[in-house]
Amino acid sequence: MNDAPSPFDLTGRVALVTGANSGIGQAIAIALARAGADIAAVGRTAPEATAQAVVGAGRRLEFFETKLEDVAALARAVGAAERAYGRLDVLVNNAGTIRRADALDVTEPDWDAVVDLNLKSVFFLAQAFARALLARGAPGKIVNVASLLSFQGGVRVASYTASKSGLVGLTRLLANEWAPRHINVNAIAPGYVETANTQALRDDAERHRAILARIPAGRWAVPADLGGAAVFLAAPASDYVHGAVLPVDGGWLAR
Repeated sequence: MNDAPSPFDLTGRVALVTGANSGIGQAIAIALARAGADIAAVGRTAPEATAQAVVGAGRRLEFFETKLEDVAALARAVGAAERAYGRLDVLVNNAGTIRRADALDVTEPDWDAVVDLNLKSVFFLAQAFARALLARGAPGKIVNVASLLSFQGGVRVASYTASKSGLVGLTRLLANEWAPRHINVNAIAPGYVETANTQALRDDAERHRAILARIPAGRWAVPADLGGAAVFLAAPASDYVHGAVLPVDGGWLAR
């Protein structure tokens, strides 16, 4: 009889997840909890429904209210989470936003709002997390949430495309620097997912039909479809995976 633990077992690990109150972040937090991890949720809104699901899975969730665009606040959130749990093992950079406009009409405030949250906050939260790990001499996993627009241009989402393209480059850069220090940095690239950020697309009947026609799986993703990929990249199963970008897109990029 083989008593070795599953390579997907996260028992005893603590995962810090941004944007865990809804959508993809909520689904990832719940999946990690079901795999055995406790959750440190960081963001502006208390994830009450997520907390109920995490507790229902027999795990713990603590919320650390943080303005993610505030670099100093990110370091404070990491410190508070580490004190609360005694350790951190996984970081999921999920929080993000999108602003839609023709490129000719994009404003500087809208550009900054997207890039600051989707890219700048990701880097500085990863930096604070890695510093905490290295101070303990501990290994860790960072999972960034990229996008199909990390690979493609899209339309009417200039700042979002720039931020998500930059995120893939940042994922690879951090993997190069931190792999020798036992920190894995990888990313998930979701396809079209039924979330608040895609509501405008789903409300546009013509765009919705065109998108669906290109997805080999024949449907949009639901947030729970991202959970397994996150568990893999957070767990020992991915210990030799560095700098990867895993599309979870129903086959969109293979079309």
